[in-house]
Amino acid sequence: MSDLNNIGSVVTGGIVARTVDRLGHSAGADGHDQSGDCANCGAMLTGTYCATCGQHGHVHRTMMALVHDILHGVFHFEGRTWNTLPMLAWRPGELTRRYAQGERVKFVSPMALFLFSVFIMFAVTASLTKNMDFGTFARAKPETGLIAEYQYQAARLTKAERRLAKPIDTTDAEDSEDRAAAVVKRDKARAQIAQLTAAATALKIEPARLRTPPKAEKAMNPIEHAAENPALVAYKMKSYAYKYSWALIPISLPFIWLLFPLRRDVGLYDHAIFATYSLSFMLLMATTLAALYFLWIPQWILWTAFAVIPPIHMYRQLKGAYQLSNTAAFWRMCVLLTMTTVTASLFFAMLIYLGSAE
Repeated sequence: MSDLNNIGSVVTGGIVARTVDRLGHSAGADGHDQSGDCANCGAMLTGTYCATCGQHGHVHRTMMALVHDILHGVFHFEGRTWNTLPMLAWRPGELTRRYAQGERVKFVSPMALFLFSVFIMFAVTASLTKNMDFGTFARAKPETGLIAEYQYQAARLTKAERRLAKPIDTTDAEDSEDRAAAVVKRDKARAQIAQLTAAATALKIEPARLRTPPKAEKAMNPIEHAAENPALVAYKMKSYAYKYSWALIPISLPFIWLLFPLRRDVGLYDHAIFATYSLSFMLLMATTLAALYFLWIPQWILWTAFAVIPPIHMYRQLKGAYQLSNTAAFWRMCVLLTMTTVTASLFFAMLIYLGSAE
């Protein structure tokens, strides 16, 4: 419910900001701004766009313009989206090459599209799987995760209290800032522990089980820590996957460069554009297939699509982006598939390390 409130606040703020921005400019009978000055900076208009700030000189003030503002503010919904998505699906190589060579206004930037794809994937998968029944594991997960989180917050509280118990060093200018940070951590940990205690009471978990600390010898071993608290590790991995999804791009770059070690007309920037658009498509494809699964599409169709679409897309993108022959694009596609497995494994290993670390 709080997420809906936040979205509502963002939309409302955007509408208010745009409305205030346009105050003081006259509107004609057709609802369009007819002022001779730029509505944004006040400079005199000499063409379709303001020569000073670049804003469009024809400001719409209609209900349809308001609907457009809402869609644009929430989904970044605009014309170049429709130029980018079809090309990303059917002509990815041309899209990559044209953007890398300077055609920017027509297309959504690779990073913006990638971040949007990550957001959509996590939002859709979270919505589709929240009501799924995973049997005994799902029923045991809340209790296991709650105990693990309680112990984690208790450890944070103990660490913060130990820091605050140390004498104040008046000669150290950073000591007060360090202590202030410790106070914030202590208060947050206390609040979390209070909430977890209430949840444990509702689940009828004995207080002694909450306060039993994990074995000291296991705390230093990430693998054993993951086995001790699998629910907490899974939660952390999911959170880190969302936060560090961008790391897939730099991880992929060295492998893509190895495909063109002697090419002087392409550099790391071109490879980064290639990788970002390619990852965006793969994320959108995975999201679409996951959604189709819940629409009762036969699994064999979805698995076939998952196996066939990525290599075809890689082949077309390689051929179009780097102007390759059929043979050169094919063998590089085969190598890139293997490299993708290595890249995904490295990223997954990073998530395991971050998730299992104390």
